[in-house]
Amino acid sequence: MQSVSFDAASLKILEALQDNAEISNADLAESVGLSPSPCWRRVAEMKAQGVFKRTVLLVDPLKLGLAMNVFVHVSLQQQDKQSLEVFISAVQARPEVMECYLMTGEADFLLRVVIEDLPRYQEFMLEVLTQIPGISSIRSSFALNQVKYTTALPVKHLER
Repeated sequence: MQSVSFDAASLKILEALQDNAEISNADLAESVGLSPSPCWRRVAEMKAQGVFKRTVLLVDPLKLGLAMNVFVHVSLQQQDKQSLEVFISAVQARPEVMECYLMTGEADFLLRVVIEDLPRYQEFMLEVLTQIPGISSIRSSFALNQVKYTTALPVKHLER
C-alpha cells in the first residue's frame, strides 16, 4: 500500500487524534491552529485515504481482572502454507490472543496473550495452544511490569 503525504497541519491533526479520537472538531482545530472547516476537511480526507483503520476505546485490562501479559513463542513442525493457515486460524479465533506475528528467527510466531492469572494461562496453554495441530514447541515469557504501552504511531519522520 502506498503511503500518504502529510503537511505540518495534517501531522498535528494526526497526533492529536491518536491521543484523543473523541476530541471535538472545534477543539481539534484550535489545538492545531486551523479554523474548523479546513480542519474537518483534512480529517475527512484522511478518512477517505484510509489513514484511520477504526475508532476504539482503550479499556484498562486491570479493571477487567486481566492482570497478565504473556509473550508466547510458538514453533511449528513445518512452515508450509497449510500449517501456517491452521495455526493462524486457530489463534485468530481466540480473544485472549491480542497480537500474533509471523516471525523470523527461532520461533515461527510471537503471541501476546492477556489473561487473568497463571492458572488460567496454564488452562489456555493446555486446552487451546497444545491442541492446535503442528506445533513443535511453546515457550512462554511473563511480563513483570508494563513499562510503556502506546497505540499512537510515530509521525515525526513524516515531517518535511
